[in-house]
Amino acid sequence: MSQYLLIESRDPFDSPDTGFVHDLSRKLVEGGHQVTVFLVQNGVLPARPCIHSAALTSLAQAGVTILADDFSLRERGIAASSLVQGVRAAALDVVIDGMVGGAKMIWH
Repeated sequence: MSQYLLIESRDPFDSPDTGFVHDLSRKLVEGGHQVTVFLVQNGVLPARPCIHSAALTSLAQAGVTILADDFSLRERGIAASSLVQGVRAAALDVVIDGMVGGAKMIWH
């Protein structure tokens, strides 16, 4: 079983290709891999309740770990306590730890 860290920096409101990360994450989990999606920059926008947040909740229910960069959240005025079910705030250290730990990484 491999570990994957997918970093999503785009928001689905203006980038329709964010579905790529969702589809890939789901397929990797179904293949028995451990997957974390780390939301950064405008990628944190669907972590708050909105029309696009259901996709994140669905991924979390499928076994994907969904993390939102705490700095990006603060910069956009999103409180960690307001995140949708299945998403939690985390420090950017997660990315560094993933790199050191040998996770396969994709930045989108």
